[in-house]
Amino acid sequence: MTYAITQTCCNDATCVAVCPVNCIHPTPGEPDFGTTDMLYVDPEACIDCGACADACPVDAIFPVDRLTGRLREYEAINAEYYADRPPAPALASPNFHSWGAPTFPRSLPSDFAPLRIAVVGTGPAGMYAAEDLLLHTNAEVTLVDRLPVAGGLVRYGVAPDHPATKGAGETFSRFHSHPRVRMRLGVEVGKEVTVEELAAHHDAVIYAVGAPSDRRLGIPGEELPGSVSATSVVSWYNAHPETGADAVRLSAERVVVVGNGNVALDVARVLVTDPDALAGTDIADHALAALRGTRVREVVLLGRRGPEHAAYTASELLALKHLPGVDLVVDDGDPRTGAAVDAAAAGEKAALLGGVAREAVDWSRAPAPDRRRIVLRFHSAPVEALGTDSVRAVRVTGAGSADGTEIAAGLLVRAIGYRGVPLAGLPFDEATGTVPHEAGRIAGLPGCYVVGWIKRGPSGGIGANRACAEETVGTLLADAVAGTLPAPTGTAREFRRLAQRRSRHLVDARGLAAIDRTERARGRDAGRPRVKLATVPELVAAARGGRRRPKD
Repeated sequence: MTYAITQTCCNDATCVAVCPVNCIHPTPGEPDFGTTDMLYVDPEACIDCGACADACPVDAIFPVDRLTGRLREYEAINAEYYADRPPAPALASPNFHSWGAPTFPRSLPSDFAPLRIAVVGTGPAGMYAAEDLLLHTNAEVTLVDRLPVAGGLVRYGVAPDHPATKGAGETFSRFHSHPRVRMRLGVEVGKEVTVEELAAHHDAVIYAVGAPSDRRLGIPGEELPGSVSATSVVSWYNAHPETGADAVRLSAERVVVVGNGNVALDVARVLVTDPDALAGTDIADHALAALRGTRVREVVLLGRRGPEHAAYTASELLALKHLPGVDLVVDDGDPRTGAAVDAAAAGEKAALLGGVAREAVDWSRAPAPDRRRIVLRFHSAPVEALGTDSVRAVRVTGAGSADGTEIAAGLLVRAIGYRGVPLAGLPFDEATGTVPHEAGRIAGLPGCYVVGWIKRGPSGGIGANRACAEETVGTLLADAVAGTLPAPTGTAREFRRLAQRRSRHLVDARGLAAIDRTERARGRDAGRPRVKLATVPELVAAARGGRRRPKD
């Protein structure tokens, strides 16, 4: 019996490395790696050993005979990827896998003195870099984050109803207590500690600060109350301590979300999912309470282009098609939409909408009172947010109306992408929202490196950061061997003291473990995996547990 990769695939290719028969593709060495929605198991080559399932950090791989419900579709999805691919050449090897000679591209000579390396940011990019360093070198790693808790986008960016994806955080967390790791959480680089001070206390610094801002629509009315970014909505339902409990108001029956990427689908799905289904997740308490009292019945997803160009992944759309108690509808007002769906070949993105109901929606009518639904409206873009004191409607482009169509809505969410922000002391490219670099090496700053979205822009999911981190760490280690890293002038102890003086919210590894215990205990009391602490004071109080200051 073969295995199949399913919806939560993170694309980090851990499964590829352990497969004895080379049956998982695309691999990091193949041209389409990083361009497909997920990885796929070849059902003809799989030998049912289960090594891939054991290695998967997000529990995305299962035997096909155990796939149930909506996951059954993934048996065919995996097989379809190989339908037109030529078979791999036969190899004269007992395990049918050309392993090649072992190489150690990210290592240091055995007599090399341990490097002290700071990693700024504890999300996936930063943790893949830290993992690479800890597994391949004897480096000492200082993990720095401006928040008093680790996790980054795994904690605050993954939708609460995707617990398997959040499982990647458990994989990373095993390094938080590593004997060569020091944690300095609650320290904001560029404000409480300068880039120069951080560099002075470490041999090298890797910046994994992500892309925390959002892109703007640039339309009239965008500044009205009731017009928010998807970044804010996601932070709100994930209990981000810098997003207030009242950041999102759910007082209207209809919400318009601009964009059709995975984040847009996440927002739409969470807003219409039965709150009882979310009550078993780690969703923020204030968000769960708001969703229990919400009037939202309909979420409209606006896509500027047609369904064949939609940015969402196939797996995320399939999840919408099987959302209990929620109808998925395609607005059929533009004839190009239906034509694209009908003409799509099997395996093409538009073909996934073949069985979805189509309706020429009358936007002058209120949503049906007895049903929740998500409407996909393609070939449509926002023109103006209408309202006086807050958003009451959104004017959008579309066929059949020269002046545009007015969609009554009390909440407008822009989900058109993330953007990096400048960090004091680092160069910044305003056009791309990234830090200029060469293979991860920051231009003009010896010993300083970037990884993740601040390096390559906001593209790719969790797993894409693994290859990104490998490149950056490889560059750093090559510089170390070449002797081009500046020598630090301060010690690790001196940096700890500096951080203690500057930060009011400093948290170390023991404090982070105390936060985790507190949240899990709160979860047990509520019948949930954890109940997150939603403010900085709560997090710091849990971390200190009666201690005035964190210690090593």
